[in-house]
Amino acid sequence: MEHVLTHVDPPELHHNPAFAQGIIAPARPTVYVGGQNGTDAQGKLVEGIEEQTAQAMRNLLAVLVAAGTGPGHVVKLTIYLVTGVDARAAFTASRAVWGDHRTAITVLTVAGLARPDALVEVDAIAIIP
Repeated sequence: MEHVLTHVDPPELHHNPAFAQGIIAPARPTVYVGGQNGTDAQGKLVEGIEEQTAQAMRNLLAVLVAAGTGPGHVVKLTIYLVTGVDARAAFTASRAVWGDHRTAITVLTVAGLARPDALVEVDAIAIIP
């Protein structure tokens, strides 16, 4: 896929190889991916923060591919973690599925999610090249 996003990392801000401070996206069709949790194809929630995070990321990737795009065209990724879960374990699991694709990212801790037994949910905004 053609890389069309411009990462904005001002020199006066910390540079992190895992994310960009901002992203400039050209005018293109856009897909807004609703919150994905660790539910498998049968609707069963997988167990544990690592497994739920990996499944949520796989679900997100499936929506992106179905929309004709991929992780390299994600402008914004948001990860919601239920308070008290191990954020490092979630980060490691997400990177194992997501790879080294840099994007603007926000990670939030929340009291709960729409599915009460879910520990993580992710959503994204991506351009369609």
